[in-house]
Amino acid sequence: MKNQETFDVYYDELGDFLEISFGLPPETEYTEDLEEGIFVTKDRETQEIKSIGILSFKKRAREAILKRVLKQLGMSIPLEISVPSK
Repeated sequence: MKNQETFDVYYDELGDFLEISFGLPPETEYTEDLEEGIFVTKDRETQEIKSIGILSFKKRAREAILKRVLKQLGMSIPLEISVPSK
């Protein structure tokens, strides 16, 4: 991801699903599983990562899952996410 690129964050509270999308959607794409419940969508032509999806996000947030996934992909975003305890 380029530093000047925009990103969108979508969270579905009912489904506990977090998705972060980078830039404009590609014309053709495909999705790869990184591990169970975590996947990335890439531009088929450029192989650029276009989105990251995380299922059961609240449960995994305590494990700092987003930071770990971004680090694994060699990416970073200027965003801090905290999940309140119940």
